[in-house]
This record gives sequence, structure tokens and C-alpha cells, in this order.
Amino acid sequence: MRIILADNYEEMSRKAADIVRSQIVLKPDCVLGLATGDTPMGMYQELIKMYENKEVDFSEVTIFNLDEYYSLSRENPQSYYYYMHHNFFKHINVKKENTYIPNGTATEIDEECRNYEEQIKNKGGIDMQVLGIGANGHIGFNEPDVNFEAETHLVKLDEMTIEANSRFFSSKDKVPTSAISMGIKTIMQSRMLVLLANGESKADAIYKTIKGKICPEVPASIIQLHPNATMVIEKNAAKLL
Repeated sequence: MRIILADNYEEMSRKAADIVRSQIVLKPDCVLGLATGDTPMGMYQELIKMYENKEVDFSEVTIFNLDEYYSLSRENPQSYYYYMHHNFFKHINVKKENTYIPNGTATEIDEECRNYEEQIKNKGGIDMQVLGIGANGHIGFNEPDVNFEAETHLVKLDEMTIEANSRFFSSKDKVPTSAISMGIKTIMQSRMLVLLANGESKADAIYKTIKGKICPEVPASIIQLHPNATMVIEKNAAKLL
């Protein structure tokens, strides 16, 4: 595991964007797995600047998203479909047909999950998966006590996750209680993992991920077993290391 420390959020975002850009330069038709939330937002802004400065070209890139809330329509501003299109896709030259996000309103969820796995396999697997981390150690929406063998599946969200995400909604009651998420098995099959962490609230999860035992109670701890994992950690998130 490679650990890169950053003095602040802006530096963490730049370093993460540099890693993603390098992957695209080395393999222009690479398959990226991307995350949502506050943490990767700065990275997306840096990548948009790089695209505008003609430092990176997304025209051959394929993108799979980690997860999507169950029951939210794609037009809902809190959906991850909306997040990705509004904050990233519409600002770069990625082809719409090369972007994949689970359909949170699918009537047959099991079929939607199986199809998502098939789409990933048909594209040759994920070259680089970008991850955030929850305060409880979740990656994607794989909560504590998760099955490490799970592929893309419907997840019941942990109370801590619902509480943390309630800031994006008008009230806690509006936060979906389930989500479709790539499973730990799917994430671990990616050829490279890049995990970003920012803020003191993530310090305990980062310590347990890097220094703790590998266990389902800290889903991110499984990353210790990945042969090509990089952590880009802002100093407050790294304070316990």
C-alpha cells in the first residue's frame, strides 16, 4: 500500500487528479471507477481544469460509478446520476454512452445489479477505482459487517451513513435507507485502487483501514490485501497514523 500525505484538501485533490490523469495518459481507453460525495469534488474540479488546458482527453475513457441511492430518480438533485453529470461529465468530453451509473429506480433490482456486473466485465474490468471512505469505514455503500464476497448489490444503509448524508437533504427522513453499490469483491478486482480521505472525522477509519486487522466491521480494511492500492490522505485524516 502506498500512502501519500497532503497538507490540505486542495493538495489532496491535486495529487488525486494527477494520479487519474497519469492513468488516462498511459491508457487513453482506460476504465475508471468513480465515487461521489464531498471528498472527490475537488479532484473533479482539478480534472476539469486539466481538460480545459488540454492536459487530458476523456474521449476514449469509460466510467463506472460506485453506487446510487435506491428509489431516487436520475432527475433528483441528490441522485448520484445528477451529481456526476452536473459536477463532472458535462464539463469534459467523455461520451455519454461510456458512462455507467446504477439505475436506482429499476423495478428488478437483482437484474439491475447482475447487468451492472456484466457491463463491467464486458469492458474488461476496472483499471482504476477511486474511493472515498465513511467515518464507519465503509467504501462505496458497503457498510460494516458486509459480505466481502459480494458483487454489485442492494445495500441497507447504516444509521451513521444516513446521519452523515442527511446534510444533503432537507431532513434526515428524506435520506434513502438503501442504495445499489458495487460490492467489495467488485472493488477489489479493480487493477488499482485510489482512496481519498479528508478531515479529522475520517481519522479513526483511516487508522483502522491501514493499521487495524482486516475485518468486515471495517470494510475498507480489505484494501490491505490489494496489490496496487494508493491512499491520498489529508493531514487531519492521517493524524492517528
